[in-house]
Amino acid sequence: MKTAWRTAGISLIALAALFALLLALIATFDWNRARPWLADKISAATGREFVIDGDLTVEWRAPPETQGWRRYIPWPHFRARDVKLGNPDWSHTGPWMASAPQVDFSLNLPRLLAKQIRIEQLRLTEPTLVFEKRGEARRNWQFAPQQAAGQGGGWQFELKSLAIASGDVRYVEQEKKTDVALRIDTRDDGSLRWQAEGRYNAETLEGQGMAGSLLALRSAGVRYPVDASLRLGETRIKASGSITDPADPSALDIRLTLRGASMADLFPISGLLLPDTPKFSTEGRVVGRLQPGQLDLRYENFSGVVGDSDIAGTLHYRQQAPRPSLRGEVVSKRLRLVDLGRLIGSGDDGRKQPGEIAQPKGRVLPVSPFKTDRWDKMDVQVRFTGRQIIRKEALPIEDFDTRIVMRAGVLTLDPLQFGIAGGKLTGTVRIDGRADPAKGAMDLRARGLSLAKLFPKVGDAPASIGTIAARIDLKASGNSVAAMLGTASGDMSAVVSKGTVSKFVLEAAGLNIATAAITKIFGDRQIPVNCLVADLGVKQGIATPRVFLLDSPDATIHVTGAINLQGERYDLTIHPESKGVRLLSLRAPLYVRGSFENPDVGIDRRTVALKAGAAAVLGAVAAPIAGLLALINPGEEDASPCIGLLKQGKR
Repeated sequence: MKTAWRTAGISLIALAALFALLLALIATFDWNRARPWLADKISAATGREFVIDGDLTVEWRAPPETQGWRRYIPWPHFRARDVKLGNPDWSHTGPWMASAPQVDFSLNLPRLLAKQIRIEQLRLTEPTLVFEKRGEARRNWQFAPQQAAGQGGGWQFELKSLAIASGDVRYVEQEKKTDVALRIDTRDDGSLRWQAEGRYNAETLEGQGMAGSLLALRSAGVRYPVDASLRLGETRIKASGSITDPADPSALDIRLTLRGASMADLFPISGLLLPDTPKFSTEGRVVGRLQPGQLDLRYENFSGVVGDSDIAGTLHYRQQAPRPSLRGEVVSKRLRLVDLGRLIGSGDDGRKQPGEIAQPKGRVLPVSPFKTDRWDKMDVQVRFTGRQIIRKEALPIEDFDTRIVMRAGVLTLDPLQFGIAGGKLTGTVRIDGRADPAKGAMDLRARGLSLAKLFPKVGDAPASIGTIAARIDLKASGNSVAAMLGTASGDMSAVVSKGTVSKFVLEAAGLNIATAAITKIFGDRQIPVNCLVADLGVKQGIATPRVFLLDSPDATIHVTGAINLQGERYDLTIHPESKGVRLLSLRAPLYVRGSFENPDVGIDRRTVALKAGAAAVLGAVAAPIAGLLALINPGEEDASPCIGLLKQGKR
């Protein structure tokens, strides 16, 4: 027994001596002789050219393992100078993916027996790294090991951890016009500090931030911390939170702040189809899943401002076939009406955006084009509510509510609802952006609008209790509001029961033509109105009054002629028929000529006597008037004057 123990002891001593000798040989060996062998094996493992042009030295260090017998076996720690790793042959960023003046790494020796080059710790000093992506399949950071001919398998390469000491990283993706350079430093705790500049989606990018360790990028089940501040074009982005499984992201939980010139500018960044808006800022929480090809994200409980209007809500983005979708609800407690201007291309907020078409001098209808080229990129279903409308003028638009639907390039506002002066304006608007020019349809109804709320005071006296009913049914084509109205065809009708009209009222409503006409006929005073009826036929942008009649105790006024919506010009004649002696001095109708911006109102002395002309007009329009009875609610207290007038058309 003693002999056996003695023999075993001698064997262990011999093994220890042999191991010590081996360590001594490794420590004193000129490792520069091994550079070709090591470069060849790494080249085979990565499928790329790998070279070490400088010295290669080795020292022994404690292994990463801290448990079991392996912790007693030191590992070789290599230091290589002037190291380069090549790019794949499809790359356009140069011959080298990575180069560094100095590379330190620890090599797992037992893995070499299984043809595995497993680098446990890799530290790059002042490296230059280029990450390039082409299409969905090509990424230069994905390695393709070389297979030896006639063998079942080649060498494999595995990297366990990476640290960068003051390195430069470049990311290139030509399809997205992206070329970003980052300066990265690894802190003592392994986390990263970075700065970035370049171009992303053709926009200038600058930014800085903090992130977790590079080792965590390769770990599963890790919540990787992110803290970033970016400027992309005129958009500012701040993000703070975490990404789960950063190497293969599965979840996101980020506090996100966005600021920019227009929400539409977020499309190149995120792919989200958002409207053109004034300057905006929002803050909320982004949570969701990041499965490849199946993104599912929610921007929860966000709040912010657009122009001078507040907004809040939740939006849900889902990546799906055939198009991604955006659903949700947005609410504004105080919505400034002018901030909606960019939604229809009016630009009324006074803040011109890059690429926006300036409104031509002398034109009133908005000419800025719809961005229909983006409408087929995403499906949208968002409810938008403005609980209180703020506008400078006296017109009391009280609230706003609509469901915005975008599907396969077709935009629909259905239902579209405004609360106005105690009544409602409801209907639908549809624009088909697939056509060129776009095709539009508008079907709107107004009921129960109170004159007393529209114009609370006429001079020093309260307005009467009259109401307004109207309908608009138009179809058109064009790529802007001006272009669509210039080609519109359909009908527009309105009825006002028992109201009051004066220059003061008309100026409050911005009706310059009516102001001039009423002043010339009645003078500047309150004019009681029994009934006002307007029924216009619209064909290819020309609106022609079939009926345009105002009945008051003093006179009955008829309007004939045309309104050119395409040329924005008036060609109207106003025929007053006097009911008393006050108007006997007016022997000719009035004309309305000129542009929408600068109309001209005067007396047409070439026309026949007023009374004869008015009688002819009355006979011509009597029959069409009866068709407007549908706008009148017989139960309304103040509807009887208009009902009586309109029923004359039946006889």
